[in-house]
Amino acid sequence: MNKPKVVAVVGTNASGKSALGVRLAGTFDGEIISADSRQVFRGLDLGSGKITPEEMQGVPHYMIDVREPGEFFSMADFQRLAYEAIDDILARGKVPFLVGGTGLYVNAVADGYQLSGKMPDLSYRRELEKRTTAELYALLMQKCPQSDVEPNNRNRVMRVLEKLHDGDDTA
Repeated sequence: MNKPKVVAVVGTNASGKSALGVRLAGTFDGEIISADSRQVFRGLDLGSGKITPEEMQGVPHYMIDVREPGEFFSMADFQRLAYEAIDDILARGKVPFLVGGTGLYVNAVADGYQLSGKMPDLSYRRELEKRTTAELYALLMQKCPQSDVEPNNRNRVMRVLEKLHDGDDTA
């Protein structure tokens, strides 16, 4: 079974990922999907290392300036739009390059995370945020005693509780 190939260029901040991605895409007839969680937002140019049109050197880029600041944009949104871009790039016989430093975005695409794409229940989240981490973990153990979430990892405990609340059986 032949799977479409996606080349990932990843690394730490200011390590030259964008320039390398442009060079590789230019050499191998590719196009770039930015995998940076801040670059999806319009106007967040300073401090994000957002590539300029000049630096793109004519190489098409996707996932830059696709939302307004403050607009909800999830990892599931990124994954869906990145897959659409990959399909489009491959359909034109080009090589897709996933370039950026947001590891979860890269992993969501490269590893094929199964994401629900459901909007979070903000009222339930506010309810959970009123509790201490110990109270949250106790509630999790009541609902799902087989859970192996670290007791002091507040964010993970809350996320599993949210998934259980939403009826997600992958929690």
